Amino acid sequence: MRLTTKGRFAVTAMIDVALRQGTGPVALAAISQRQNISLSYLEQLFGKLRRNSLVVSTRGPGGGYSLGRAAGDITVADIVTSVDEPLDATHCGGHENCASKGARCMTHDLWMALNEKMLEFLSSVTLQNLVDEQHERGFDAKNERAPATRRAITDAPHLKPVRVTAPNSVFALGGMVSK
Repeated sequence: MRLTTKGRFAVTAMIDVALRQGTGPVALAAISQRQNISLSYLEQLFGKLRRNSLVVSTRGPGGGYSLGRAAGDITVADIVTSVDEPLDATHCGGHENCASKGARCMTHDLWMALNEKMLEFLSSVTLQNLVDEQHERGFDAKNERAPATRRAITDAPHLKPVRVTAPNSVFALGGMVSK
């Protein structure tokens, strides 16, 4: 099975949303910081998740994404397939003619059976299972520390400006020397 980052990141982001389901819509920027996933990549993934009704979006201040269905009704297979991640262990995409001579390769049935088992397994794991797993590990969204936000300015205390008594030009300097 070749599960790429697209599928893994989508599942991770969906767990993040599900863990915070009781706190209102979850902003993609917050998921991006917590999970260290590019914001633009999350935007692409969530567009596909929204089109497949796995999440719903809320616009405006305080907006973000919420689950489109109950976490127990969303499987990992739903998430992975909604972001166009192929679950295919064959090299032929499941086509009957996978060899160059137009015949089926000798291991075609093996890889097709693996595809079926992978899909069966991923269909048996719900988003709620994964959330429960995180709670068993001690995760609590209510007591979670907010991620540090990046500031454009320093956290150093503001100092009073220093009054400069030096001359600001050559002419002023000449006036000081002659006195």
